[in-house]
Amino acid sequence: QVQLVESGGGSVQAGGSLRLSCAASGGTFSRYTMGWFRQAPEKAREFVAGILWTGVTISYADSVKGRFTISRDNAKNTVYLQMNSLKPEDTGVYYCAADHYGNRPHSQFEYDFWGQGTQVTVSS
Repeated sequence: QVQLVESGGGSVQAGGSLRLSCAASGGTFSRYTMGWFRQAPEKAREFVAGILWTGVTISYADSVKGRFTISRDNAKNTVYLQMNSLKPEDTGVYYCAADHYGNRPHSQFEYDFWGQGTQVTVSS
């Protein structure tokens, strides 16, 4: 059983930056594809970014390309999401998720474990 704990959320003005972290425990982190998803009020949860367990393949939602960067540190069992040039439409609860040897990082239905989420609020 893998436990995921997100941190780093908060409130920022448009154009600002935040760095989210997701610390994993209870499994062999390097075997998991890691993803970030978000859910805005009254909207469905959506894919933001994902990084394969190999660390080689990275994917992003079109809405965040060029602004967000996902990375992982297997030595620290942590995945990060650097968010720059934030917009009000980036507001939502951000979740990290883990998929054992996953190869479809954009598909939330593939993920086995989820964190509790961290709130990100971007004001205009």
